[in-house]
Amino acid sequence: MENRLLSKLKSGGIGRLINIVQTLFVSFLRIWSIPIVLLLSLASGFTTFYGMSYFITPWIALIITIAIQSIIVICSFELAGIHCKANRLRYFSVLVSLVIAFTASMAFSYFKFYEISEHDTIRIERINEVVNQVDGYLKQLVAVKSSVLGEHKQELEKIGKELSQAYFGTHPEIPPQFQNIVGEGPVWRHIKKVHEEKQAQIDALEKQFANVDQSIASLKLGLNKLDTDAVHSEQAYNDVSLGLNKVQLEFNQLTAKFRSELPAAPVLMTYSQFTEAVKPSVNNLPKFTLFPLIIAGMVDFFTVLLSYRLEFSAPGPLTEQEEELVFECLKQFTEFRINENDAVEIIIEKTDIEKARHYVDWPRMFAVGLLLSRGFLRKVDERRVEFAPNLYPLIAEKMGDKLQQIKAQTALRNRSSTL
Repeated sequence: MENRLLSKLKSGGIGRLINIVQTLFVSFLRIWSIPIVLLLSLASGFTTFYGMSYFITPWIALIITIAIQSIIVICSFELAGIHCKANRLRYFSVLVSLVIAFTASMAFSYFKFYEISEHDTIRIERINEVVNQVDGYLKQLVAVKSSVLGEHKQELEKIGKELSQAYFGTHPEIPPQFQNIVGEGPVWRHIKKVHEEKQAQIDALEKQFANVDQSIASLKLGLNKLDTDAVHSEQAYNDVSLGLNKVQLEFNQLTAKFRSELPAAPVLMTYSQFTEAVKPSVNNLPKFTLFPLIIAGMVDFFTVLLSYRLEFSAPGPLTEQEEELVFECLKQFTEFRINENDAVEIIIEKTDIEKARHYVDWPRMFAVGLLLSRGFLRKVDERRVEFAPNLYPLIAEKMGDKLQQIKAQTALRNRSSTL
């Protein structure tokens, strides 16, 4: 093999070298498609299994996933070798199987890609849910606080009016003989004491509410850390939960003597629920987004495409025997021309004379099919094919060999005639 390769390099020169390098490179790329198909199928299988395991038992999901990926690769490979006109039933049965397997793989893979692509969005939604629950509760607390303080201040204003009436002697509780006498009488002193006690009660209540406000401020600070402190997210979430309980306890203790019905604190989700991945079910599917579906479809599409190409373009250069066969068979064609692509073009149909003579052209048709499958010819339409760039050095080498043989025969004849 090495001697043959060296002899070709010596006889063909740089053109032969380029042809060999190009052929090996193309063959390597086609062979490299095999591990790529396997890796793509493995990746698609993982995401399919991941999504399917949400709905059925994992070991059953694994078996079905292997079947789905096998069907995708096998049907894609087989579809390339089936001609629709030759066997319509088989063609469409394979096509339908491929479509069903492709759809199933893409649908179940969607959930894994959704989890990956929407991870940050899901986290933000859960943070917003916790923040909205806490904010709603705190607004209710502010309303209760305003109501309680408002009632006490109204009572204080009422006492203040009574204090003013008592000073000017117009209070209804003042005896008739002391009516309209301006001054600080016994009634005024009594009301003054009540007023001071009420004012002290309001001041103490506002001070206690200020302590609750500090707890509320700490709770809001903890809510802000839910999104910023990703490293210590569990501690931040526990701080929010404890802060909410503290606010509820302090506020209820403070306002229970003024209100019988107090706002109920929200029941927050647990930390495991806060951080858990998406768990879809038949009755609870995640909202649809286009991007994860596109990614899932791309993986399966590339698997189908490369599997199809493995059969559609068989890899491998021509052997020495195949080169001789192809060269001899191509010489049987009679209609050649240079087409608009500046390539040699062959009419592969029989000419009228060949049809009249019932010429058997299967050897040269075999050569055309072989060269098409190996990438040495390109099909233009049903009647014509053109040379691929890697075929020219091969033909040039064969023509050079024939020319050398003719020269050798001519030289031998000249010697014979001289002798």
